[in-house]
Amino acid sequence: MLRNEHVEFYLPLQIRLDRRQLYGEGKEKTMASMPFSATFPSYLHDLSQTKKIPVMPSSWPFSIPSIESSLGSSKSGFLQHGFSLQSSSVPGFVFKSRSSGIYARAATEKTLYDYTVKDIDGKDVSLSRFKGKVLFIVNVASKCGLTTSNYSELSHIYEKYKTQGFEILAFPCNQFGGQEPGSNPEIKQFACTRFKAEFPIFDKVDVNGPNTAPVYQFLKSSAGGFLGDLVKWNFEKFLVDKNGKVVERYPPTISPFQIEINVKA
Repeated sequence: MLRNEHVEFYLPLQIRLDRRQLYGEGKEKTMASMPFSATFPSYLHDLSQTKKIPVMPSSWPFSIPSIESSLGSSKSGFLQHGFSLQSSSVPGFVFKSRSSGIYARAATEKTLYDYTVKDIDGKDVSLSRFKGKVLFIVNVASKCGLTTSNYSELSHIYEKYKTQGFEILAFPCNQFGGQEPGSNPEIKQFACTRFKAEFPIFDKVDVNGPNTAPVYQFLKSSAGGFLGDLVKWNFEKFLVDKNGKVVERYPPTISPFQIEINVKA
């Protein structure tokens, strides 16, 4: 058993997700047990301090599960994996899911809608404008080894689901290997010209450290990572439900296509 302040793993690891928590409808689905390798946390150790591009080791003895949920009232399904957060009336409450074996903080009184951020053009944007939508929030970079695959897949997913109550919110960040050095206009031109990104892109932010953007303080406090709250690298992803609550967190090495597969009409 591996344990830190907010995360505990049991072997085997079983994933249980409730569709109703994310989309407000549907039935609970349960994944079969899967083994977990103790080499995973050690691999990610101090990843934020290195300039090497993280690559998922092929020796890890488990595959990434995916669980289908429906988008709003649409008949299409959006697949995701990871751990789900239970609601609680106690702010900051920490619970242990017996089924997943993962510690996660329960929902706090705040939601994503309480925050205002600046967009890539420097204009204030209240995140309450996204009420009622499922949100995929990601810290992006233009010069990372993960850039091409992530931007391409994010654009593909957004094109599929943008009319079904789904949004992607991209936050440029230069904290990992200095891989987002450009100005906001340069970042916007890069994303929109090279990858035809149509989803909202916001002002460059810090996601770790003393100058962490308040919205990322909220995201990280709502769903801790494998080695604590730190965002580990470019393209770490958070999934937020229609009520503005964080329900999933994905490491950088999980691509958008690994999260979204088998979309049914």
